[in-house]
Amino acid sequence: MARAGLNAERLTRAAAELADEAGFENVTVSALARRFGVTDASLYSHVRNVQELKAGVAVLALAELADRAAGALAGRAGRDALVAFANAYRDYANEHPGRFAAAQTELDAETAAASAARRHSEMTRAILRGYDLSEPDQTDAVRLLGSVFHGYVSLEAAGGFRHHPREADASWSRALDALDAVLRNWPPAS
Repeated sequence: MARAGLNAERLTRAAAELADEAGFENVTVSALARRFGVTDASLYSHVRNVQELKAGVAVLALAELADRAAGALAGRAGRDALVAFANAYRDYANEHPGRFAAAQTELDAETAAASAARRHSEMTRAILRGYDLSEPDQTDAVRLLGSVFHGYVSLEAAGGFRHHPREADASWSRALDALDAVLRNWPPAS
């Protein structure tokens, strides 16, 4: 019999909180069961295994991040849209490190297709319309932006910028200026 009040959605949200507190790699069925004061076995009526639980956290994180980015982009274009999108991404990663890590998890094709992953790509492509890029340059630019955003916030979270007195925020701002300049002056195909 399922314990009253437990369901897949509540478990996923609790797993997301656990990921932010202890790290995504530490999300386990056992850790979640301890959080609710139940046995591991009682959770298996709601989730099949830890992979399903972690995929649920990834899907939740992708949706939250897409909602945040969409809100930041509303009414913006060009450089303003680029900066708003990038800041939404960075802020989410800083506020929810475990969920951010989950959002980087590879999902099976069906789960990925049903997630907000496509919204992220569509929003990035919407930003790029302000820079008048067409294919295949648009795909290359989407990959560039994703790589810079992910790389910067990952290094920042790992303490990679603590060794220098220059504030990480100042470097972030300059990186966004550089991205804007690159997008405005996209090199022709060779």
